[in-house]
Amino acid sequence: MQKIKNLACLFVLCAMLFSCGEYQKVLNKGSEEEQYKMAVKLYESQKYTKALRLFEKVTPYYRGKPQMERIQFMVAQSNFNEKNYTTAGYYFDRFASNYPKSSKKEEASFLSAYSYKLASPVFSLDPTDTNKALEAFQGFINEYPDSEKLPEANKHYAELRIKLQKKSFEIAKTYYRTADYDLRNYKAAIQAFDNLLSDYLGSEFKEEALYYRLKAAHDFVLKSFDRRKLERIKDAVNAYDKLKRNFPESKYLVDANEMFATLQKEQTRVADLVQKGKIQIETKK
Repeated sequence: MQKIKNLACLFVLCAMLFSCGEYQKVLNKGSEEEQYKMAVKLYESQKYTKALRLFEKVTPYYRGKPQMERIQFMVAQSNFNEKNYTTAGYYFDRFASNYPKSSKKEEASFLSAYSYKLASPVFSLDPTDTNKALEAFQGFINEYPDSEKLPEANKHYAELRIKLQKKSFEIAKTYYRTADYDLRNYKAAIQAFDNLLSDYLGSEFKEEALYYRLKAAHDFVLKSFDRRKLERIKDAVNAYDKLKRNFPESKYLVDANEMFATLQKEQTRVADLVQKGKIQIETKK
């Protein structure tokens, strides 16, 4: 029995060595036709890295020829299967652009978007691939409204939007949290929350963003010189009204009401100082 096992191992080893030798021979000295045939064979055997090396070599020869359509799709699919998602997204997109009448165009358009989504990092990192995925999914949804992939495309699109919203929300909160060290960050936080609320009208972060927008405006008032407070109080009160109007039963309402009461007291106190001529108001926020 042991002898049979040894012979089997020897046979497998010899087959592997022959296969590697044959691959290197075709890669280095084979004709374009031989390289193409072996690339397809390796692709179908799921040996994508080796297949890609051969496809790279034969691409210049087959450019403009009928085989190129198949090659370009296999290059994209090989990169996808090897988890080179950004590269796969690029090649699937090129395939869809280069072969608009292909039976695989719809599949390539979807896989381009999906590849960019898989390449998309956590929300806190560079959103380049996230934006590419959003754009690609939007293009797919517009072009294929009757596709069986439409529900999945809509799901991915929604998840990507949430990721970008979370990034915008966390950036705004970071400005707010660091404003004690740099008062300019109160203004940056207010602007960032405003951008989030205008860019994503149905945002899942809307209630919390409105609350932190109020907090930033409220705290900015308390840290300001009296001569600048009235204009900033007006802005904070508007933020309070917007939170209450949009979420009349908000979980943040108790805290918001306390901030509103503080703002009213400050408004009364500063207005009295103005009336007595003790300060002059600056209208710049």
